[in-house]
Amino acid sequence: MTKKADFLASARRTIQLETEAVKDLENHLDGDFQHACELMSQCTGRIIVTGMGKSGHIGRKIAATLASTGTPAFFVHPGEASHGDLGMFTSEDVVLALSNSGETAEIVTILPLIKRMNAPLISMTAKPDSNLSRAANANLHIGVEKEACPLNLAPTSSTTAQLVMGDALAIALLETKGFSKEDFAFSHPGGSLGRQLLLKVENVMHSGDDVPCVKEGTSLHNALFEVTQKRLGMTAVLNEAGVVTGVFTDGDLRRALDHEVNLKGTPIEQVMTVDCTTIRADILAAECLQIMESKQINALLVVDDDNKPIGALNMHDLLKAGVL
Repeated sequence: MTKKADFLASARRTIQLETEAVKDLENHLDGDFQHACELMSQCTGRIIVTGMGKSGHIGRKIAATLASTGTPAFFVHPGEASHGDLGMFTSEDVVLALSNSGETAEIVTILPLIKRMNAPLISMTAKPDSNLSRAANANLHIGVEKEACPLNLAPTSSTTAQLVMGDALAIALLETKGFSKEDFAFSHPGGSLGRQLLLKVENVMHSGDDVPCVKEGTSLHNALFEVTQKRLGMTAVLNEAGVVTGVFTDGDLRRALDHEVNLKGTPIEQVMTVDCTTIRADILAAECLQIMESKQINALLVVDDDNKPIGALNMHDLLKAGVL
């Protein structure tokens, strides 16, 4: 009769064992880790990551993390390397090979060729005395006491340790290179983070004839026509020199109606907001969003150094651009 499964107990045991494996990695950080980082930071080519099976899956992730954090890298399947892909390796590259046993046949087979081309080799193994470890310029020890698998067979704790060690490498190199948010955004231009860090107000704003503007002395009635026509929920108010002296918004309209002002007889400067918030075209759209949220306003004027309007945008424009 099959015993009733205790899924929660199994999950807790797995998490505990893998957490212990990760915490134990700190005890494995030594001069080899330092040397591995030095080799990778001095690399004039690419970091070539390789590994079989589950180690290969982790290797792909490590290569992707390195590449997205300022260390050019790519993954090569060790079996394919023996059938032509070794041509991707050069002496300017650094090879990072993952194998828990350090005896993976497909990797061991290509070791003499890697050494022959004089490419620095970093191993990530659980066996410091393995063929792979001995051939490496630096060995990153990721040995775990026990796999989370109750049979102690399926790679679980060991692959988690590989993943964390790979992240440790990537972040150590990131900090050494002074990798910034802007650098990260250039590697992720299609994501929301890329849009937040690369998109500027000038890329989002309405400009030219689409900017709502009226002159001082314009009636409230005609200003409302400009607000309605330009569909941004506001209009700039300019003096004779074309300088912004205020802004008229939907909120100003509600306040004017509460006071029962004459729509046709009231000049716009009597109901506009003076000392209005404006922004510059070269600031990030994400910064513009923060200003709008902190000021609790839905639209902003974009001005030049002379405080003349060159653009305008509202919350809908930021939403459409993917900044929100």
